[in-house]
Amino acid sequence: MGQKIKNIKTGQTIVKPDPVDEEVLFDGGVMITETDTAGIITYANRKFREMTGYSKEELIGAPHNINRHPDMPKAAFKIVWDTIKRGEMWEGYVKNMRKDGKYYWVIVWIKPKFDDEGNIIGYIAGRKIPDRGMIKKAEEEYKALKEQEG
Repeated sequence: MGQKIKNIKTGQTIVKPDPVDEEVLFDGGVMITETDTAGIITYANRKFREMTGYSKEELIGAPHNINRHPDMPKAAFKIVWDTIKRGEMWEGYVKNMRKDGKYYWVIVWIKPKFDDEGNIIGYIAGRKIPDRGMIKKAEEEYKALKEQEG
């Protein structure tokens, strides 16, 4: 089995599955999550829970990388974090992994949430149906970045 993820709210340890080379198509709808500034999930709507296979109890308090697919390079998420920590919105293609090990592609947008003084207090993310042709381009870019990670 894969990486262990600790839920800081429940104390539960969740073991991520090994990847299964089977895609589940994201059919659209509203898939929303919110995190604190450290990337810990504070909200996950029903569509997100259904798509990932994780329960509300498993998700709330868990790091958002609970559904990160191992094909995703670390460099891609460095760009995401650098962008949103500057207070800017990020959007791009992401390959995620479900609780059953199957994967799904989405276009993710992430934007900071601010308090009344303009401080970042968390992040909100939504997902859109990806363009199938652009997935191939993203796969090639991510494969090259993974190879550089060595």
